[in-house]
Amino acid sequence: MPPAPARAREPSRMPPAPPRDREPSRMPPAPDRDRDASGRARQQRPRDALGRPLAYGAVGVEPVSEEPLPPMETIAAARARLREGRPFSAHEVLEARWKAAPEGERDLWQGLAQICVGLTHAARGNATGSAALRARGAARLDTNAVGEGTAYGLDVADIAARARRAQPPWA
Repeated sequence: MPPAPARAREPSRMPPAPPRDREPSRMPPAPDRDRDASGRARQQRPRDALGRPLAYGAVGVEPVSEEPLPPMETIAAARARLREGRPFSAHEVLEARWKAAPEGERDLWQGLAQICVGLTHAARGNATGSAALRARGAARLDTNAVGEGTAYGLDVADIAARARRAQPPWA
């Protein structure tokens, strides 16, 4: 049987979108987002132990500081959050360090943060997301200049291997 002839496309009945008078990046922040005076997003909403936002006024876990800690304090704080079953909070501690780190250390901190996000996904029941983030974090650790050595007392190669095997990274 020959294929059916292609139908002519009917013109859209929707009116055209109005022209934008601003670039999306220059638009004011959404009013429902928590921002500081400079417009930067801030964590004001309470969260549960796995980082899920709760209703305003609800009691959540104590938030972590958005200010970066020195490297050894970052590691100690991230370990403590992992032991408390708060991998999302560990990720936030590591993310602050990553964003403030010198260029040569960013893969280390970003990789550790991504592994913690992978652990968060696992705790929330998202196996696919967990595997993807753990693999991405392990790959960042592989590119870290430390190689087979240690960084701030961490066995980076072992952490990457554990992340790939879905074992706790360094608790």
